[in-house]
Amino acid sequence: MSDYQQKAPEGKDAILWEIAQKRAGFKNHAIVYTIINIFLWGMWFFNQKNNGLGYPWPMWTTLGWGIGLTFHFLGAYVFPKANSVEREYEKLKRESN
Repeated sequence: MSDYQQKAPEGKDAILWEIAQKRAGFKNHAIVYTIINIFLWGMWFFNQKNNGLGYPWPMWTTLGWGIGLTFHFLGAYVFPKANSVEREYEKLKRESN
């Protein structure tokens, strides 16, 4: 469990709680990504008025950060139960038996 994730409250399923935290984290990440990228593209667009649009430098932050956002999405929605520590623990437990 990551440092930012909390233990499940009393009476709530721990696995579902962890998945819910991952999804909420992704949604916050997507909102910040969108706001910052709109700001960067707007800054590029409005600063290039006098001499054409020029080189679109915000594409690097959009693409680079977008890759990270894609992996965050995959961890939250596609592979939400993929906990490498839990898998390794189960593997070791099976091997010891």
